[in-house]
Amino acid sequence: MRRYLPFIIVAAVALITFGGGMMLYRGKRAPNLTPQKDSATPATKEQEGLHARGPATAPVALEEWGDFECPPCGTMAGILQGIEHEYGARLRVIFHQFPLAVHVHAREAALASEAAHAQGRFWEMHDLLYREQHAWSKAPDVPSLFNSYAGMIGLDVERFKKDMQNPETNARVAADQQRGTSRGVSSTPTIFINKIMVPATSLNPAALHAAIEAALKESAPH
Repeated sequence: MRRYLPFIIVAAVALITFGGGMMLYRGKRAPNLTPQKDSATPATKEQEGLHARGPATAPVALEEWGDFECPPCGTMAGILQGIEHEYGARLRVIFHQFPLAVHVHAREAALASEAAHAQGRFWEMHDLLYREQHAWSKAPDVPSLFNSYAGMIGLDVERFKKDMQNPETNARVAADQQRGTSRGVSSTPTIFINKIMVPATSLNPAALHAAIEAALKESAPH
């Protein structure tokens, strides 16, 4: 038995090393195999829409129909980020696509955000498109800029390019527009709080804050 002991030890060490190497290999590859989901994805698309931030149990749901090339929407993006931070788990923010024909690159930007969604990065692209709106909306080569944005937020750029051309991506944008039109949306940004449309004259921080506070009181147990 002692004669074979060295060989048994060597074989055991080799097996452990091989197993550890395989675990490390799988650990490195796993993030590329399974795309992340959008944060706080809603339970049903019909109920709330595809893109949402905040818990599904939040007493107030704020829905926005937006256009990435629309300057007022860019301003609203900053306002809503502040509101999200203020209300935390009491607020759920939902974004719907509504690119306007008057904006040359709006639909392409919507497709870019949906292509990012396919890899679990919708909100990262949403925030970046609004933050850089002044740059890409006037750029001579918008596709190249969007590809660079995809790389900046960690997407597989080649897959992103293919998803931009995927008919399903276009269908998601069209479905959002149709749904918005059916609910009376005709301009951007249009906001609903707990399914009630906010008047265009109330799309400012103070008025939105007041509307959310009223919705919170309405949803509180009596």
